[in-house]
Amino acid sequence: MTPDAASPTIPPMPDRNPASSPHLRPDDVLQVEALRRTGRVDHAFFTRSGGVSEGLYRGLNVGAGSSDVPADVAENRALAARFLGRADGALATPWQIHSPDVAVVDAPFGAERPKADGVATRVRGLPIGVVTADCGPVLFNDAEAGVIGAAHAGWRGALGGVLDRTVEAMEGLGARRERITAVLGPTITQPNYEVDAGMMEPFLVEDGDNARFFAPGRSEGKRQLDLPAYIVAKLARLGADASFVGACTYADEARFYSFRRTTHRGEPDYGRQLSAIVLL
Repeated sequence: MTPDAASPTIPPMPDRNPASSPHLRPDDVLQVEALRRTGRVDHAFFTRSGGVSEGLYRGLNVGAGSSDVPADVAENRALAARFLGRADGALATPWQIHSPDVAVVDAPFGAERPKADGVATRVRGLPIGVVTADCGPVLFNDAEAGVIGAAHAGWRGALGGVLDRTVEAMEGLGARRERITAVLGPTITQPNYEVDAGMMEPFLVEDGDNARFFAPGRSEGKRQLDLPAYIVAKLARLGADASFVGACTYADEARFYSFRRTTHRGEPDYGRQLSAIVLL
């Protein structure tokens, strides 16, 4: 999987009247009880439904690194932010590079975003999130402390420590890991995630028990990686109450963008979906 946001800059918001812009509906997003029941946040695992992009990017493409019309990407991001109650469309997502790095957010990012794959904040009313197109988006909440986080966890980031560091960044803001609820959003699942057998090695170096996340591949020298199971298990080891929404980005073309599906079809580019959370 490649970086899901290949550009450090976000296009400026289009000069449009929000009252006349399209609006997202609850059916256009995935929301889960595990985060809803905490009562102090709003969140959404956005799908590709409800946006203004056309053609290859049809729907709610929020990928600034895509070759989509910049004004459409900006409008889609503003739609998502307004869905979460941010009237001015401000949305804090980092420039993702498959790293373990985490940015602590205290204000909306400007045009230049920090290079990081996790974000954490205790600022109310500021949506934070990550963009993905097969990698795992994780939303975190410690309702008692009033601290939230989001992480982009591809196999490199998940193995390399982005989940650990997101939890640590939240603890630095007053959270306690045993109170954290962590939910993994739409991610490519094992039947559709074939990898080289050699990819097992760094996982086994971390923990020999990680072999359980690899199944035999369909061809020689290949394995099927269960990335969601690995992420949820790692979150649980960190002390969080962890779960997976159960949606596969590769298999469900109607709802999700997928880098791997695009690659298999020889298409020139792909959209990205947003997962975001905001303190109320």
